[in-house]
Amino acid sequence: MSFIGSGSAFSKKLFQNNVLLVKGPSHVLVDCGTRAPEALALLGLSVTDISTYLITHSHADHIGGLEEVMLQNRYRAHKRSRIILSDKMRHIIWGSSLRGGAAFNEVRDGEPLRFEDFFEQLRPKRHRGADRELSSIDEGPLHLDLFRTKHIPDSSPTWAESFPSYGLVIDGRILFTSDSRYDPEMILDLEERFKFEAIFHDCQAWKGGVHASLEELSGLPPAIRAKTRLMHYGDDVEKLREQAEMLGFAGLAEEWATYRFEV
Repeated sequence: MSFIGSGSAFSKKLFQNNVLLVKGPSHVLVDCGTRAPEALALLGLSVTDISTYLITHSHADHIGGLEEVMLQNRYRAHKRSRIILSDKMRHIIWGSSLRGGAAFNEVRDGEPLRFEDFFEQLRPKRHRGADRELSSIDEGPLHLDLFRTKHIPDSSPTWAESFPSYGLVIDGRILFTSDSRYDPEMILDLEERFKFEAIFHDCQAWKGGVHASLEELSGLPPAIRAKTRLMHYGDDVEKLREQAEMLGFAGLAEEWATYRFEV
């Protein structure tokens, strides 16, 4: 599990909070923000080297690099990437974000290009009756569970009334929230079900807005804080690091760091 960036949407030093999951021969890049192609290049990789993407929601720090993915793959590598997302998310990111920069580069049979011309969609399977629209997918040996988070707008009282945004459970062992406001019910319910080895939770330094704050997350039980690393933080990271250590968190998820979990 390697963070190609660990910063917030507006970080100028830490790239954006996108993470590469690798297990055996398979890999998945979770989100591809505006600066992800640059971060990959500095690591000696190209967007065309990534076989499979997973998108958690439609903010630019999570999808802003996908236009380069589409155009580089179609016109230079002559292939399509695989992308894990529901039909609901596909409609959002294609119709509201990506179509304008990609569809009109060609006309085929009198029509602009379609999503399928750029990506092979992999649809997670919904668990009927499960809370938070829980769905699952296997990508090679990687098993991924996706669930809805309470992210935007800041006025939404529940996940169900929030705009679609998803977190991940990786191999039933690791919780990755992607973006979420403080939602202790989510964390405690998932912890009871999965008994996580590690938790990666987004965090901002101040209270309010659309991310959990350090002050709010300090209210989690000590045993959960002890296995939680904080991510998606701003460039004022050193102050956050010191406070997180004092509050008993496992630390911060570091840019370009790899976290290994033995099989």
